[in-house]
Amino acid sequence: MKFFENVAKRIFKKEGIKILEGHVAYSPEEAVSISSEMGVPVAIKAQVLIGGRGKAGGVKFADNPGETFKIAEEILGMEIRGEKVKHLLIEKKAKIVNEFFVSVSIDRAAKRPVIIASKEGGVEIENLAKVSPEKIIKYYPNPLLDFLPYEARELARRMGVSSELISPVGDVIWKLYNVFDKYDAETAEINPLVLTEDEGIVAADAKLVVEDDSLYRHEDLVDMLHYKKKAVDFVKLEGDIAVIGNGAGLTLTGMDMIKLNHGEPATFLDIGGGASENTIMQALNIVFNYDPVKVVFLNVLGGITKADDVARGVVKALENSKRDIKIVIRLTGTNEEEGQRILEEAGIPYEISMEKAAKKAVELCNSLKA
Repeated sequence: MKFFENVAKRIFKKEGIKILEGHVAYSPEEAVSISSEMGVPVAIKAQVLIGGRGKAGGVKFADNPGETFKIAEEILGMEIRGEKVKHLLIEKKAKIVNEFFVSVSIDRAAKRPVIIASKEGGVEIENLAKVSPEKIIKYYPNPLLDFLPYEARELARRMGVSSELISPVGDVIWKLYNVFDKYDAETAEINPLVLTEDEGIVAADAKLVVEDDSLYRHEDLVDMLHYKKKAVDFVKLEGDIAVIGNGAGLTLTGMDMIKLNHGEPATFLDIGGGASENTIMQALNIVFNYDPVKVVFLNVLGGITKADDVARGVVKALENSKRDIKIVIRLTGTNEEEGQRILEEAGIPYEISMEKAAKKAVELCNSLKA
């Protein structure tokens, strides 16, 4: 059984191999949510069970949540060598200094495990073997004996890594072999294993293939394949006014108010009850980066959702947005005085009446078209 990179990395991390912070997204909205929470440039990586995704455009980078949304839209649903991309790994972008290659697999001819390592990572090892075979190190551990840390360090030395990296690279090689052995793997591979400026030695990619006949011994691995994060409630529509509300009913009512005033909703986006400051930022990041949107109508009646959290989220989202977009806010309910004070200090107008706010949003949108 082949495991997606995100699952393989969770297994590697469990066994002590350092990985970059990353989370799975099944939609552009989830990708934006994750990117916003991480607050750093990210790598957006198609999760497929075949190689060559980088060359096919399945790995790209984003400096902000807006870029993340657009790239996630591009990658999700694309086909890479016949396999459709259904989910993404959103991961902290590594500041890479050097790349290495480490793999443990079965040598069918020798009938034993083989460790293959190279000082040059991020390449197709088959091509490297043809062009520069001297750069590839092979070692055949005795499967009847323990593979010891000093053997792994010797492999790192033979790879030609600098003296200060012999121990950390050797440690990863030793742990990768333990993953291979513990989980009855056919292949356990890191390409590339990277040296980063701020994280040290990290597995930037992960490949794990487990022998099917051994899966009855590894039910925990099978369970990992069924993890899925809940999507936000977001629907694209044909208009130019994004409608956001805290609750499906309130969001639909806001859309009705826009239509009543002869406007056209561009989105249905329900942030749900109890939306946090970060949830507001994520929702606004989504609609700010949906090109048809000219005006945002944020319709919040605070119950569990607190108006001051909403206001802080709005202020931060507007500060971070690279797009000059107009927003009309209806804000009332729990902590409304504090929320309204925050908006006033930031120079952001608001309404208490949903009807007035919806009418204002349509008028503003019409003025932008004139």
